[in-house]
Amino acid sequence: MSDVRLSDAGVLLAQAGAARDRDDFPALAVAADALLRLNPREPRALVLKANSLAGLGDHRAAVSFYGAALAHGRAIASPPPELRAELERAARAQAEGARRFEQGLRDGLQARGFDPASSSARFAASLDLMTGKRRLYYQQPKFYMFPGLPQIEFQPRETVAWLAGVEAAASAIRAELDAVLAEPALFAPYVEDRANRPKNEQAGMLGNAAWSAVFLWKDGVEVPDIAARCPETMRALAEAPLCRIPGRSPSILFSKLQAGAKIPPHHGLINTRLICHLPLIAPPGSHFRVGGEVREWREGQAWAFDDTIEHEAWNDSGRDRTILIFDVWKPEITMEERDLIRALFATIDAAGGSGAPKLGV
Repeated sequence: MSDVRLSDAGVLLAQAGAARDRDDFPALAVAADALLRLNPREPRALVLKANSLAGLGDHRAAVSFYGAALAHGRAIASPPPELRAELERAARAQAEGARRFEQGLRDGLQARGFDPASSSARFAASLDLMTGKRRLYYQQPKFYMFPGLPQIEFQPRETVAWLAGVEAAASAIRAELDAVLAEPALFAPYVEDRANRPKNEQAGMLGNAAWSAVFLWKDGVEVPDIAARCPETMRALAEAPLCRIPGRSPSILFSKLQAGAKIPPHHGLINTRLICHLPLIAPPGSHFRVGGEVREWREGQAWAFDDTIEHEAWNDSGRDRTILIFDVWKPEITMEERDLIRALFATIDAAGGSGAPKLGV
């Protein structure tokens, strides 16, 4: 920028500052526009333009200029103190503008019949996305992606109505679990080291007994000694559309998370199935997040979720949390597609299968 333009900018900044101090927003707008003609990306000019718009009542336009100021300001490694102060002003004003916009939306919608407690949950989620209260998460399978499936974190109960039968058997399944828990040596760390795969610490979970399991079925193969001890559990799953891929799924297991333990955020391997949880021992303070939704496990209340969407778990209670886990086909996958997916993995296995991991849950 030439010395003349620098001089002009200095004069305009002084004029704009004086106009802002006396709440003369039309004069502030004139000075800010002149500054932006000199440099349309100058953060202080963008803040001043936003100030003028807010003062004139155009808050939505002001928020856009505050956002531009913050974006360009972040590109400056060491902003001088006066610029840093303007950016802090912009951040506060942007947050207040977002709060005002959201409150106006919610008030207007409620006046038109929207009730957050009973209206469409999908619409409520769209409102949270629009106002920045919720982040959008996508399926990110680590191995196999089947296109065209809906991006749903927790599966709607009406599409997995058979879960009610599993819940009805919760007491009988809990009795079988208690017998297994009486033999702690049956449990092994859920994340195992596999000789045919590179060692992956998985955020400290490899070989970590804080997250352990006893399998009734593992990688599509029954574990006879354990399954035979849990006939009520297997009977309860008789109507579930278990994801059967020979040598790979289903897996059916009791999963224990120790008091104070955390399972770090991660993604599953294939997006054609749902993972189901039936909480059997669920002390208050044990939580599970899938995408943007957090739920607390409650004994006897099952759910199904898409594990290719980022998910994590933590147990902030003082007791171990233990649940039954199993995997089922997504309802959108047709019988023909199930057969084709099985054929795909059979072909991979026939060719050596070295590139295809076990699916797990």
